[in-house]
Amino acid sequence: MASHFSSKDFIADTNFSIASAETEIEKVDRKAYKQRMKENRNALASLQRKLYADDSKALLLVFQAMDAAGKDSTIRAVMSGVNPQGCSVHSFKQPTDTELSHDFLWRTTCALPEQGRIGIFNRSYYEEVLVVKVHPEYLKGQKLPDLAPGESPTQTFWDNRYESISDHEKHLARNGTRVLKFFLNVSRKEQHCRFLSRIDEPEKNWKFSAADLEESEHWDKYMSAYESAIRATTADYAPWFVVPADHKRTMRLIVSDIIREELAKLDIAYPKVNKKERERLLAARDRLIVT
Repeated sequence: MASHFSSKDFIADTNFSIASAETEIEKVDRKAYKQRMKENRNALASLQRKLYADDSKALLLVFQAMDAAGKDSTIRAVMSGVNPQGCSVHSFKQPTDTELSHDFLWRTTCALPEQGRIGIFNRSYYEEVLVVKVHPEYLKGQKLPDLAPGESPTQTFWDNRYESISDHEKHLARNGTRVLKFFLNVSRKEQHCRFLSRIDEPEKNWKFSAADLEESEHWDKYMSAYESAIRATTADYAPWFVVPADHKRTMRLIVSDIIREELAKLDIAYPKVNKKERERLLAARDRLIVT
């Protein structure tokens, strides 16, 4: 097993295809997983403190996947060592009437991380070019000026949405937010195995949703939508990482390694005090020692 999974091994490019992302990867054994995850949690906690103190950058982590791929558990496992005051998680489900009255980027924009913080999106604005592309009937409630009632969206419509997303992410990058996007690539066979475990194990029954199984029937359409979205929106300023998700420990470790590596690349540092501030600190120190 490699001691470190490099981001370059999983980064997607404009030639990305789902088929090319289905290669096998060596599974991580439990002992190595625990040790490496402990190291990464400690490193992420330290880097998050520096990010918070620097207060000029932000990190946005976007997680997308088919149902049962392990988004929730991966976020929990990878980010458990980070100070919760400097990190927020937002899960985006079916949009409300208020959200539908705005453009499709509005509801996620309201949840973007402040400078010095880490924001995590469990699903995101990408739902608008994934689930909505598979189910274009959902567009009926969006009151779109360029789509007449009953009219089917054209390829130009989706290209415009990809462009809006890319422009949005470029704007975030220009203003100090590093965007990292993860597609947890679970196979349909493994997804169904996880559905079965939710049915067969009583303590997991609450997780099972018949709607998830229904969505799985549209597998090929979803894979096509993911491939198109990833190819159209991956960029240096907002890269996509396509992570094999059939083996949970390996998947979590890959994500953990990538976030640690990418966060370490940010130009952040603890603030330095000038000479006068240092003199005031030393004076305060002398007073503390006397008392």
